[in-house]
Amino acid sequence: MTHKASAVANNQLPEWDLSDLYPSPESSRLKDDIATAFEAAKTFEKHYSSTLHELNGAVFGAALIEYERIGDILGRIMSYAQLLYAADVSDPERGRFYQGMQERVTEISSHTLFFTLEINRLDDATLERLLAAPEAQRYAPWLRDIRVFREHQLSDELEKMLHDLHVVGTAAWHRLFDETMARLRFPIGGRDLTSAEALNLLSDTDGAKRKEAAKSLGRVLGENAPLFALITNTLTKEKEIDDRWRHYPRPQSFRNLSNQVEDHVVDALAAAVKDCYGELAHRYYALKAKWFGVEMLDYWDRNAPLPDDDDRLYSWDEARDIVLGAYGAFSPEMEALGRRFFDNNWIDAPTRPGKSPGAFAHPTVPSVHPYLLVNFMGRTRDVMTLAHELGHGVHQILAGSQGGLMSDTPLTLAETASVFGEMLTFRALLEREIDPRRRRIMLAGKVEDMLNTVVRQIAFYDFESLVHEERRQGELSPERIGELWMQVQTDSLGPTFRFDEEYKNYWTYIPHFIHSPFYVYAYAFGDCLVNSLYSAHAGGTVPSFPDRYLDMLRAGGTLRHGDLLAPFGLDAANPDFWRQGLDVVIGFIDELERM
Repeated sequence: MTHKASAVANNQLPEWDLSDLYPSPESSRLKDDIATAFEAAKTFEKHYSSTLHELNGAVFGAALIEYERIGDILGRIMSYAQLLYAADVSDPERGRFYQGMQERVTEISSHTLFFTLEINRLDDATLERLLAAPEAQRYAPWLRDIRVFREHQLSDELEKMLHDLHVVGTAAWHRLFDETMARLRFPIGGRDLTSAEALNLLSDTDGAKRKEAAKSLGRVLGENAPLFALITNTLTKEKEIDDRWRHYPRPQSFRNLSNQVEDHVVDALAAAVKDCYGELAHRYYALKAKWFGVEMLDYWDRNAPLPDDDDRLYSWDEARDIVLGAYGAFSPEMEALGRRFFDNNWIDAPTRPGKSPGAFAHPTVPSVHPYLLVNFMGRTRDVMTLAHELGHGVHQILAGSQGGLMSDTPLTLAETASVFGEMLTFRALLEREIDPRRRRIMLAGKVEDMLNTVVRQIAFYDFESLVHEERRQGELSPERIGELWMQVQTDSLGPTFRFDEEYKNYWTYIPHFIHSPFYVYAYAFGDCLVNSLYSAHAGGTVPSFPDRYLDMLRAGGTLRHGDLLAPFGLDAANPDFWRQGLDVVIGFIDELERM
């Protein structure tokens, strides 16, 4: 077993080097890029504003190229500011710099805002004429995705006002949430821990530590619940106003359009998962209670290691080799791309006070490269998180060949590469484990990860839906939000759990509710999709599967889910598709029961 102290020593973990973006906040390169982007945006507005309908296709194509170039500069600036801020959200100077860059970039981009607004006012015949030119035809997928918002577009003046107000509206509330969470400390074991450290203790082998951490989390979050309720109520009301002006039929509609997925497909996913709560979470957690020798589990035991788990910890080097080995067994190209993140300091791994909790992959811009943030503490789940975020990173590099406007992937498909990377890593670990006890522990851990990805995220989606619908009738108290939270948690996790009073405050720390309303179903979408994809791979029914898979990632945002999945014989619009993915999880639970 790896020695625990050395496994997670922060001085052995890599920190990212952001100099590929800019050397420092005061660098001349950054100042030059701001000035260049400002002049280019003003010139762009002068040349093209109110003229698109008169242009020929070649000139329109040149405008698209210039718009993409300006976007790349602005994206580089904001990526640097965001990553610098995420490394220490509690640092007021970084917060000030981040806010300053947001305001400057918003000012500059206000000069290019007209472009997409005018594109959406072009009639179909005019756009077809412009797309006849090869220079413009390349951007047809991006234009297709922009124009799905045509009927929800406001007047130019209103759009510009909303654009300018963003930095003192939505973005300011986001910053308040982030900085509040970063500054919170949770007294546990005689120490004041960050939220990431406290949440990590919920999977400790010591039940007393889990309980102390859970109680401390609930108490501190509860003390701050009025502030988090104010943030939630304000952003939810702001979204309702925006949705009403834009004539979106329901709160989820904008997210579904952005994800290039039809409402009925998302509805089918959510319904399929909720219909399987009993076969999934209820059944598994009843089995887990038996392993613990109890009739009911306390909520802090949801992610507890099994009683005979030896709490194996991995060093950073071991985690790297496991993940890259799994990637390489599938595709040498995939391993080579993943290795670049480790060889070039594109990962920030240590836990630090003030550092953004959780994990993410930031694509930056295609002219640079992605960066990964994780809070690595050496657990098996941390290895899986590394595999997950590295999957995002590999995807972002491959899709970068599409350019700034078309490399972005809808959230539903963005989670495909990350979850697939997790699955490859899990299968590699499972196949080399010969100890039946360890295999059962690993299989149970994977089931719990899948339940957290599918059941928990659909429960989150259900919770958001209830909050957004009820907010339309008036402001919700912290207590009422807590009641809705308890309702969906009880429904999804089942009767095996005992929820104490403070658990009603746990909704407060979920950042997706604040930053990206209705993002969460993308995790379930990706997990079920990957289960079906991996089944096709394992079954050997798809020729040249790795090559087709990497081609799917290279497509970025150019293709919709139907076209991307067709080479694998899959169709997400078919209701049976979701059941096929859920059956993989159910099969794992069947195997655990047999064990």
